[in-house]
Amino acid sequence: MRKIKIEKNYLKHTEGSCLFSLGETKVLCVATVEEKVPPFIEAEKKEQGWLTAEYSMMPRSCNERISRKKLQNGRAQEISRLIGRSLRACVDLKKLGKRTITIDCDVIRADGGTRTASINGGFVALALALEKLKKQKLIDEIPLKGFLGAVSVGFVGDKMVLDLSAKEDNVADIDMNVVMLDNGDLVEVQGTAEGHAFTRKDLDKMLDAAKTGIAEIIKAQKKSLGFKL
Repeated sequence: MRKIKIEKNYLKHTEGSCLFSLGETKVLCVATVEEKVPPFIEAEKKEQGWLTAEYSMMPRSCNERISRKKLQNGRAQEISRLIGRSLRACVDLKKLGKRTITIDCDVIRADGGTRTASINGGFVALALALEKLKKQKLIDEIPLKGFLGAVSVGFVGDKMVLDLSAKEDNVADIDMNVVMLDNGDLVEVQGTAEGHAFTRKDLDKMLDAAKTGIAEIIKAQKKSLGFKL
């Protein structure tokens, strides 16, 4: 694992925020709470809240400037959905009440693992926002089912690598992103091979390595937040 650093309450005017660093990758994660729910929840008359996410890279997060229009692409939408799905897996939406939490993840510096860093930082921002709602007595308890972490893992040649940097990711034969709860349950696994297939044994090795890495991430999250669920 690369070095993990979490700077919570990074922005002043938010319900929850943090700057999450994974090596040279840095993502600003911000939670916004609104006292309303999407139309589809109202239409179905569900007594629950909602959580969604938006992901974007800053124009100079990479070596060369990328225009903002080009950054609003299918990749950004796919990662936004991944972050939202992942975070919803650890929230009891019924206990959230009829309100919406939006997690904005803006990549300031990209060096591989931006989607996993966004999930990890997004969880911290979410937990801070929920803690604030509880302090304001808008909810009775923090409606989190557990901690959540994500990490990349893959093979570069015959060597298995945990938490790939951009350089490693560019030459990886196998690349996988794993999202997991602190009890070991899997939320999402995205794995692909480049050039040749991988075996079930390789998959098991990568999942075991991911579990070890995510445990380290969750340890850092708990230390930063300073409260138990």
